[in-house]
Amino acid sequence: MRINTKISQLFTSASFGNAPTIDGLNAKKKNLAFAIVVLIIALLPLFLSPFRVSLVGKFITYAIVALSIDLIWGYTGILSLGHGVFFGLGGYGMGMYLKLVASHGKLPDFMSWSGRTTLPWFWEFYKTAPEAVLMIILVPSVLAFVLGLLTFMNRIKGVYFSILSQALALVFVTLFIGLQPYTGGTNGITEFSTLFGLPIAGKSAKYMWYYVALAFLVLTYFVFTKIMKTKCGRVLVAIRDGENRARFSGYQTATYKTFVYVLSALFTGIAGALFVPFSGIISPSEMSISNSIDMAIWVAVGGRGTLIGAVVGAFIVNTTKTLISENFPEIWSYFIGAIFVLVVLFLPRGLTGVFTDAVSKITLLIKKAKAAKTEATPKEAQV
Repeated sequence: MRINTKISQLFTSASFGNAPTIDGLNAKKKNLAFAIVVLIIALLPLFLSPFRVSLVGKFITYAIVALSIDLIWGYTGILSLGHGVFFGLGGYGMGMYLKLVASHGKLPDFMSWSGRTTLPWFWEFYKTAPEAVLMIILVPSVLAFVLGLLTFMNRIKGVYFSILSQALALVFVTLFIGLQPYTGGTNGITEFSTLFGLPIAGKSAKYMWYYVALAFLVLTYFVFTKIMKTKCGRVLVAIRDGENRARFSGYQTATYKTFVYVLSALFTGIAGALFVPFSGIISPSEMSISNSIDMAIWVAVGGRGTLIGAVVGAFIVNTTKTLISENFPEIWSYFIGAIFVLVVLFLPRGLTGVFTDAVSKITLLIKKAKAAKTEATPKEAQV
């Protein structure tokens, strides 16, 4: 817990947590960059094996999570280090539905092994696809609403909220591991058979679900972009830059923070549900503190307060993690730690900030060169 506290302080320190967001990207440039990224992702299945397609599919769901965290952290200043809980709840919702489908109306195998003879009452809500979708949306949203209302109304913020969100992750991991007869315990829920009538391990299901996830990524980006253009979005930025000033101006900051927290949790839960068919399993490890911190790192590396930076960060970090872990399985975690430290110390605005600064400097140099050339031309004419 002491280590986790240090990490929370590092994320919210003046050198990083309050680092300026990126203002050098206008809406057109960000949308164009996002369109290019989406186009590249859409074409990847043409060149990748089914295994790699599933892997990139996971990265797409991670990008949705990164967008959700960027909305509350980059634009509102709320650093949640427990978003893995919402991701896991959405994942368990999908896992429970797929497991009931695979069981063909019988009791799931892990329940029988644990001595249960009847289906738990809350599993009844996941017997059909519409019910499961509704629960995937409701459960993370209700939890976020209750937590947000209790914390933001009591003006709990900053590192204290971050620690509280970590505690939430710890509680849920412990709870789901302990409830072996209901959740599968440490092993989680696995051995799914079909995905909406298609064999879940088949190529058709993988490719179909890949583009479903990509469509949700586009939808998430579109919704968040639209929100930030509204009055609500401007109030969220005002809360980030000075919550007390926003409150003294007459805005109910707790209401706005609760709203954006619930919205972020909702889309994170949907991402968790989309993740399960790609992984073939959902377990309490997806809710862990380390996973939740990883999610914040994706946004930090890409550049917070941009949305496009969150997407880029999620793909770059997870691609790097995969490549390093495949080639250096014993020391890959050190590489990821080194990347995190470098970003914290030297790239507070992330890779998107570095790119924006580079483009600005190049543009400035080009303008100076043109101006110098224009000044030199009249002098040559006089000679």
